Amino acid sequence: MADASQDDLAPTTTAGYKVGEKKTLQELATLDAQDESLRKWKESLGIKATGASGAANDPRNVVVTSLALEVAGRPDVAIDLSTPEAIKALETNVVTIKEGVEYRLKVSFRINHDVVSGLKYLHVVKRGPLKVDKMEEMVGSYGPAPTEYTKKFPLEEAPSGMMARGSYTVKSRFIDDDQQCHLEWTWTFAIKKEWD
Repeated sequence: MADASQDDLAPTTTAGYKVGEKKTLQELATLDAQDESLRKWKESLGIKATGASGAANDPRNVVVTSLALEVAGRPDVAIDLSTPEAIKALETNVVTIKEGVEYRLKVSFRINHDVVSGLKYLHVVKRGPLKVDKMEEMVGSYGPAPTEYTKKFPLEEAPSGMMARGSYTVKSRFIDDDQQCHLEWTWTFAIKKEWD
């Protein structure tokens, strides 16, 4: 029997949608090479005949560096995801969110070696054993680049009231159209009356 928490993090599928055949950067760069406008468009995505422009010394293709809560009028609450040690530290660090506040999640990441198609962020929020929220956001398709990309998600409102206050556990995942899981981790946040 499949693990229920893994099923919770499975991305939705669109009937009839087929993922295209995976091509290397070199194949994409030489495809329709005589079309000047298409060549310029591919270069804007980081697809160049000279090869990848990401970090060659990092074996990961997608490197998620941080997830942040962006709240108007205050500094971002950032979660460092850049190293295995930082992810391990999330087991003991609790992120505080003031009840009723409007916030948005934003993610920063790099693409190193190959084009990533249909990158998605998913998370399931639980309070104790009960699932209280599931989020699935399309991040997009990106090519290798030496700089980070940042994607902001729609505004959300934190729950409020005495019943909403407390700790919540979140299981998060970054996955692409090829069902390649690039990062999965668990973190905790607490809804409180005020910011810490």
